[in-house]
Amino acid sequence: MSCFVHLNVHSDYSKGWGVASIEALCRRAKTLQMEQLALTDTNGVYGFVFFVQTAKEMGITPIVGSELLCDGRRAVLLVKNAEGYANLCHIISARKCHADFDLVRAIGRRRRGLIIFSDDFPLLKALKRESMEDLFVEISPGYGMSRCHAFSRKSHIPLLATNRVYLAEKNQFRLHRILRAMSLNTKLSRLSEANLCRDYSFLNAPRRMMDQYPHAPEAVFNTLKVAEQARVNWDFSRVVFPRFQQMGGEDAFQLLYRKTLDGCRRRYGKILPFVRARVDHEMRIIRQKNFAHYFLVVADLAGRARRSCGRGSAAASIVAYALGITHVDPIEHGLFFERFLNSGRMDPPDIDMDFAWDERDGVIDDIFARYGHGHVAMVANHNGFGARSAIREVAKVFGLTDREIGRVTEKIGYRWRLEEMGDALQQHPKMRGMSFEKPWNEILEAACSLQGHFNHLSMHCGGVVITPDEIRGYCPVEISSDGRQVLQWEKDSVEDAGLVKIDILGNRSLAVIRDALSMVNENYGRHVEYAELNPLNDPDTAKIFYKGDTFGVFYFESPATRQVLIKVAADLAFKDYLAMDHFSLNVVVTSIIRPASNRSIHDWLSRLKGAPWKPPHPLLAPVLNETLGVMVFQEQLSRAAIHLAGFDPAEADMLRKTVSKKHKQKKLRDFHERFVQGSRNRGVHEKVIHEVWQMMMGFDGYSFCKPHSASYTLVAYKSAWLRAHYPAEFMAAVISNGGGYYGTLSYISEARRMGLEVLPPHINLSQIKYTGAGRQVRMGFMQLKDISREALDAIIRERSKHGPFTSFENFLIRAGRHVHLQDVRILIKGGCFDPIAGGISRAHLVWQALAFYDRKEEKKVPGLFEAVVPVKPATPAPESRSFHSNQLLLKHESEVFGFVLSIHPISLYANHFKHLKYVRAGDLTSRIGKHVTVIGWPVTGKTVHSSDGKPMKFMTFEDLTGTYEAVFFPGVYDRFCHLLNIKRPYILRGKVEESFSAITLTVAQLSVLNANPYCSF
Repeated sequence: MSCFVHLNVHSDYSKGWGVASIEALCRRAKTLQMEQLALTDTNGVYGFVFFVQTAKEMGITPIVGSELLCDGRRAVLLVKNAEGYANLCHIISARKCHADFDLVRAIGRRRRGLIIFSDDFPLLKALKRESMEDLFVEISPGYGMSRCHAFSRKSHIPLLATNRVYLAEKNQFRLHRILRAMSLNTKLSRLSEANLCRDYSFLNAPRRMMDQYPHAPEAVFNTLKVAEQARVNWDFSRVVFPRFQQMGGEDAFQLLYRKTLDGCRRRYGKILPFVRARVDHEMRIIRQKNFAHYFLVVADLAGRARRSCGRGSAAASIVAYALGITHVDPIEHGLFFERFLNSGRMDPPDIDMDFAWDERDGVIDDIFARYGHGHVAMVANHNGFGARSAIREVAKVFGLTDREIGRVTEKIGYRWRLEEMGDALQQHPKMRGMSFEKPWNEILEAACSLQGHFNHLSMHCGGVVITPDEIRGYCPVEISSDGRQVLQWEKDSVEDAGLVKIDILGNRSLAVIRDALSMVNENYGRHVEYAELNPLNDPDTAKIFYKGDTFGVFYFESPATRQVLIKVAADLAFKDYLAMDHFSLNVVVTSIIRPASNRSIHDWLSRLKGAPWKPPHPLLAPVLNETLGVMVFQEQLSRAAIHLAGFDPAEADMLRKTVSKKHKQKKLRDFHERFVQGSRNRGVHEKVIHEVWQMMMGFDGYSFCKPHSASYTLVAYKSAWLRAHYPAEFMAAVISNGGGYYGTLSYISEARRMGLEVLPPHINLSQIKYTGAGRQVRMGFMQLKDISREALDAIIRERSKHGPFTSFENFLIRAGRHVHLQDVRILIKGGCFDPIAGGISRAHLVWQALAFYDRKEEKKVPGLFEAVVPVKPATPAPESRSFHSNQLLLKHESEVFGFVLSIHPISLYANHFKHLKYVRAGDLTSRIGKHVTVIGWPVTGKTVHSSDGKPMKFMTFEDLTGTYEAVFFPGVYDRFCHLLNIKRPYILRGKVEESFSAITLTVAQLSVLNANPYCSF
């Protein structure tokens, strides 16, 4: 039996104060043989669910609470029962959401079920007037112990001993100082003792804590008394569903059944026996799991948008298909409902819904409006320090300048793990030439400790929770920067606590399809309904995938995916490709590409081409036959555990979820033991057990389930149909919606390779977005940097009302009063007036604009004591009416568009390549196995690690004839990585390699052309 219980403990979720993670605190408590531990993070219960889970796993009884701070008032609240937890959530929500929050008043209104302790004497006096029940004076070493002792005796409020823990161990105090300096935006040298916790505010042993209170043994005893009263039986098995139109459960089920049958009639024409059987099977499980309300709510949301894409495991449901939530036929494509919902599954799955990226906010606003802020909140993201931010913030408190810090952080990769790199960071090839003098050793050591440490809360990109009663009783909420309520929990905690979320996500491809179909309707009078577009059997669409021409096609446009598409079609005639189930093939393609999957891809392709194979064990044949012995889909991981090790479906699904979670190592160890033993019991050899487990661990959170991939592949086929049949409209829509994997210039280059003409902006013909028709794509006004939206709206409005502008003067007279001079100058530089300027130079147009706006100034009414002084240009307008030079035009394009439009930027360097013998991208296929020199403009790149952990890079380059992929293996990457982030032409030398007809350049030498880009003109 413990002699002391720590009841005031802060993790790193106490921003700017707490140092230790929840796991570290629990691990320390276990080492000290503590039986109970509280977590009382400041103004929140961010880590509540993870704390309860971790503490229980380590055999520690969790006590939940929070320290509330506001306007100089302070109190720690511990939860006694369910009512107390709800009250704590309400109090924290009010603290975060209400500007007039008063801590004393808030606790006074909602103190039932809460244990309260504080050293804030006025607060204690005020609460004592209501009741002394569950009220304590907190007494802590270093925090006025004698004063607290005296106040307790005088007020008769009992004492409670704490240590105000902010550290797991004493040696973390240095990191605490750094955190405090970061939080206060000051230097370490300027910190005062008042800004810090005490250096003994760590999780000390119970016996040592007793030694701190020889004069107040009752304060120590009260920790045991309070711990005994606190709620400890946390149960997350209850699932909290939204309620549809306040219906009862049976009414909701019957309504869902009717809607499903009606939807099946629309989808299939009539309800065939196999359809009825599938519906009845799913509805039995939906009734058992009480999921009817959830389906009805999501179906209602989907029905309010003309374009949506239900994805994730829900796409395996015929109910979702019938309701229009999803659009892939689960029967035709062999999607199993049990991946989404089964009778053994304890945790609630969610339904993911994609909407056009610019319509998503409207959908979420509609949810808040329909169900009310009292029942709706967004899910949070818990953002930790990344490598760059950790180094930057630590270096600032050490007093380094932005320039000194930037020299290091600009070389840090996005996904670098400082802890894993250790001292190797300073030897990384990108750091070549850098000297890391003091205090850099301390900075990097501290940054390494901080990476992953909780930094701030943000809003999840689409997770929405709807509760049947008040949401603030389940979890505290905060207000995001855009005014929406956000739960304090991230998605894993939301799910683990039994709250069912709906993912409302923005998808750019849905907007691309919408805009392209709109242009098709406008240009040709052909109306195509998104939901009815199903081009799986269209040969022209299939040819897009066959040739790997998927630039701009959602989900298939990354270099790695296009390479796999080319490899799939290698040595395969198009008619044979058409005869195959190419949709199912492409579902595999989207799922097989993930980190460290090169071996799996090669094996799958070889077997696709006829190489023999067999599963690692005969028991796995039903699991792996579909994907030729390679584990591709998430559900194959679960099914492997069932078939090989005898897991039950619920247990196997929990293993699948655990593999994708952040905090998983302890659970995975338990699952591994269970997997090994179960497989041994079935006579499986140890080598096979290890091989299959490694296959399963290869997913590591990056894999997709088959229903998800099938849903997205269907969207990709719709995109490819547009690219095949309406290329101008499609490419215009892709660029207008921010593209996808590549930048705007890359899509413009691809449009030209497709034989399309890309036209500059035109004051009469351009819209705000890009437009396409026939074989032409017209740049939209949106491409003009720094122009105001008000100006563009005024131009479109005036043009719509009174027709096209006939001259520059006509534009100024009609629209000038609504458009600022700066906006007009941008329009001039962008060439918008060139077609109506009658040959007048852009310089002359600027002078005309200056004169016009000067006259506008003259007409303003002067003040009472101001003289009327006309403002005229200082010098006369130039007389020359000659058209602008190529050099000036290109500079204007670069300045206003962010790139040159008239030609490919690599052409600017044409003179420098005259005497260079190089191979064009389009001719690389004829140079397989040879060493060549090529030129290229960088398009995109991805840094990865080789099998032995060394960095390397894949990059895409383009020239005037096409794109090609280049590989920088570790040795070459080590030599040239410092050059790989420059937007200039590259000269590359290397060997042309071929694999299944896909061409790559293995780079041996690299140089960057550092010349004047305009010297050719």
